[in-house]
Amino acid sequence: MKVIAVIDYHMGNLHSVAKALEYVSLPFGFKICVTNEVDLILSADAIVLPGVGAFGKGVENLKKIRIFDVLKKRITEGVPFLGICLGLQLLFTESQEHGNFQGLGLIEGKVVRFSAGVKIPHMGWNQVFYRTKEAGDTLFKNMRNEEYFYFVHSYYVSPVDEKVILSTTNYGVEFASVVKKDNIYGVQFHPEKSSSLGLDVFSNFIKLII
Repeated sequence: MKVIAVIDYHMGNLHSVAKALEYVSLPFGFKICVTNEVDLILSADAIVLPGVGAFGKGVENLKKIRIFDVLKKRITEGVPFLGICLGLQLLFTESQEHGNFQGLGLIEGKVVRFSAGVKIPHMGWNQVFYRTKEAGDTLFKNMRNEEYFYFVHSYYVSPVDEKVILSTTNYGVEFASVVKKDNIYGVQFHPEKSSSLGLDVFSNFIKLII
């Protein structure tokens, strides 16, 4: 049985993500494990990193439980990976949230705050616009463009290489709402809070790793 490791680093609604993944994975025979055990992360067939909260605290927690470098190693090795919200942001080089913090550095770029003039946090349903054909062929397969997903965040990612951006969303500025680099996928919205469309995103991720 293949295993998807949902990383427990004490940041966010891990069990909501795990429950959603369990539901959509039933037809495919995956086991969903909420874990921070090194051995299980090293042997997992795919990894999901959820998260809600501050970037610096997320890095601190990953290092405190000694899985920061383990995650970086596994993702670099090519394990299928999905980062959600903070889990997306931690993939990047650095963040300006409450200071300057270094992330996993797997995608070059910064995490920056929404500018003045919009209500922060960006919270609620908003549209996702495909930037590339690959968006509709992977996480959004069999979905219409410009669907609504649920967001909760005050910061967004700004990649150096715009080719990694699969989709964008508008909130005072056009920002990257989904990115992809090799085996890495990251979504700024919360699939686990996005009703049936969010479940479809999880299902499409699983289909990519069957």
